Amino acid sequence: MPSSVITRNNVHLLGKGSETIVFAHGFGSDQTAWRHQVAAFESSYRIVLFDHVGAGQSDLTAHSPLRYSSLYSYAEDLLELCTELKLSQVILVGHSVSGMVSLLAALMDPNRFKQLVFLSASPRYLNDAATGYIGGFEQSDLDALYAAMSSNYYAWASGFAPIAMGNPDRPELAIEFANTLSAIRPDIAQAVSRVIFQSDHRAELPKPTVPVVVLQSNNDIAVPPQVGEYLAAHIPQAQLISIDAQGHLPHISAPEVVNQTLTQCLAA
Repeated sequence: MPSSVITRNNVHLLGKGSETIVFAHGFGSDQTAWRHQVAAFESSYRIVLFDHVGAGQSDLTAHSPLRYSSLYSYAEDLLELCTELKLSQVILVGHSVSGMVSLLAALMDPNRFKQLVFLSASPRYLNDAATGYIGGFEQSDLDALYAAMSSNYYAWASGFAPIAMGNPDRPELAIEFANTLSAIRPDIAQAVSRVIFQSDHRAELPKPTVPVVVLQSNNDIAVPPQVGEYLAAHIPQAQLISIDAQGHLPHISAPEVVNQTLTQCLAA
């Protein structure tokens, strides 16, 4: 019988190999976003896919705003998944918010992870004038985003998706992201977005003992290049790699580039 963790997070195991890659999706998407990476790596690696609670085919009854009021709860879910599957020394590829989720998990239980790969990740989305930190957003920007989500969530999703995807010549990509955004229950999406965009995990960056690779794409509305540079400068053993890809979801829009870069990271 499947465990509650397996059901809660809609966990799937694929591939074969002596090493395991866990792919963790970002806000607005689900595990299907990794299909290009699965196709590239399942012949050589064991692959774990899952949906964060509230996304995809996860158990929506497991979500509560109180339980998931910080990224630590998602990190705890990730560790529960690793415990259930008896995983250790895995390679964790985390997109967007899953970058910080995996970092927090690695602080709680570093033996679970061999390497963390951040794809379009950020420790803080808000600018911080006091320290000169550039996160990409002012609070007024985020307040307007929350208001738009609250007013008409589906209209917001269809408008936000093309901006986040950043490949206007391929509208089918934006439609795909709009569809996964729209599949999230609006109340959950609004609660999760506030947790993510108001989070600040800069203080945790110097703490991990696990090697980290930071992949930074171009013209990312949520993660400007200064954020990638900040991550690399403040995380011990971190390596920054700029990839030739546009937008916030390069694993979908430029899978060949992402897969080639991942191959280089895994071989290092």
